[in-house]
Amino acid sequence: MRDENRASRQETIEEAAYAVLEARGYAGASMLSIARAARASNETLYNWYGDKNGLFRALVLRNAEQVKALLEDGLRSDRNPLDVLRALGPRLLALLVSPRAIQLNRAAAADPTGELGAAISERGRETVGPLIGEVLERARREGALAFNVTGEAVELYLNLLVGDLQIRRAIGGVLPLDETTISRRAELAFGQFLRLNPASTSTTPLCHEQDHKG
Repeated sequence: MRDENRASRQETIEEAAYAVLEARGYAGASMLSIARAARASNETLYNWYGDKNGLFRALVLRNAEQVKALLEDGLRSDRNPLDVLRALGPRLLALLVSPRAIQLNRAAAADPTGELGAAISERGRETVGPLIGEVLERARREGALAFNVTGEAVELYLNLLVGDLQIRRAIGGVLPLDETTISRRAELAFGQFLRLNPASTSTTPLCHEQDHKG
């Protein structure tokens, strides 16, 4: 199958997966029901995704592709790491409160197997988090930030950016955010993070014995 045809079929299958997920929840979303909704063969789904868990891991990963690409591009380039972090904020927040992300999180909360929640964790924060950590470490090496434990710095940034907003969206306590609100919140989180981790004024390297253990 040509790449463009496969990409189109995958998009159809993944759209169907979201529809079945909304109608039946994760436990009731079988590969067969998704294949039928997508008018695809069950064999195709198993060949492409392995199993249901693999299919939903692919959904989570696709949801985070743009954010992951932004971070990877920034790390490969000579771009100022703080500029990368600043550009990341609104994109990451928009992703985390997007209808699809909220749908996945609602389904994960209702999934007694814990499989969907594990997939979201593996393909979401555990994929993007280390990349954010690399951006922060580069900023520290360049003297733009000062912190001791990378994992704790990443957690602080995410808490400032997202806080409990995703949970509140999932339970219906907060209405969908528009682009202006997302940009404002991301800029506020960026400024707060810089104030809490101000640029080092010393040229002496800091000791980071616990780095990468957060």
